[in-house]
Amino acid sequence: MITLDDVTLTFPDGDRLVTAVDHVSLTARTGEVTGITGPSGSGKSSILAVAATLIRPDSGRVVITGARGDAVDAAALSRDEATALRRERIGIVFQQSNLLPALTAREQLLVMAHLGGPRAGRRGAAVRDRADDLIDAVGLSGHADKRPAQLSGGQRQRIAIARALVHEPEVLLVDEPTSALDQERGAAIMSLIAQLTHERGTATMLVTHDLVHRGALDSLVTVVDGRVVSDAATGDGRIAA
Repeated sequence: MITLDDVTLTFPDGDRLVTAVDHVSLTARTGEVTGITGPSGSGKSSILAVAATLIRPDSGRVVITGARGDAVDAAALSRDEATALRRERIGIVFQQSNLLPALTAREQLLVMAHLGGPRAGRRGAAVRDRADDLIDAVGLSGHADKRPAQLSGGQRQRIAIARALVHEPEVLLVDEPTSALDQERGAAIMSLIAQLTHERGTATMLVTHDLVHRGALDSLVTVVDGRVVSDAATGDGRIAA
């Protein structure tokens, strides 16, 4: 689980400060996809960057709680400690897949697994088995030896999702995963993220502007001018169509 508790983030703009995140509190629970939506410039990506420990907020807490109840406030960590936390407990999927052009799909995951620190818990053949299991889970078992140029946009995004999960993170943060895809491929990616979140027990926080795919979300938070203005879910945890 990841909880943002009364988080505020400002940026300098000439001789004044601009508030990008304004006293935001929200939670992404284990095994659920929490969507964050809102107009362009509303602070969605800034919220995700704070959750990912890529930016330290001015105030507030970013608490990651593991399955055994071990909690850490990422906002209170040093830069090196935040980097280690990100490698071991957080998976990130960006708008673009950002795959390394020279590496095959499998190698993309193997590199990330080795960067994942002791939490990854595997070496040698076990790491390769983990990578192949995830490539199969995203429906690309026949493409493990292909490089990014040999994959479609949707396939590259699937590999990026698998790569983000290879070190078994507790938290998965996803930024506009369908922005470069057509509606059909976007729906497939959203469905895949929901499936892997539920099966693998990650707490997923997903920024999206495209609510045509809201059925894949368990809850939805709307942000305007850096503030949470609504939080909706149906009784069974699914967003109403």
